[in-house]
Amino acid sequence: MFELVDNVPQNAVIKVVGVGGGGGNAVKHMIANDIEGVDFICANTDAQALNDMSANTVLQIGGNITKG
Repeated sequence: MFELVDNVPQNAVIKVVGVGGGGGNAVKHMIANDIEGVDFICANTDAQALNDMSANTVLQIGGNITKG
């Protein structure tokens, strides 16, 4: 009558996007705690902050405006 959800294949794609300094710190914390099965993305206007990121994807935003 009922099917347990555990028996259904999982196809979820989980991405965490950290924006700015606070978002970057949150992503760093999750990576340091070995969160698995998640793609991490960091976006920031600060190019130096992005250089220290170990996220799967980093994105500099507003580089021409803020001069990074």
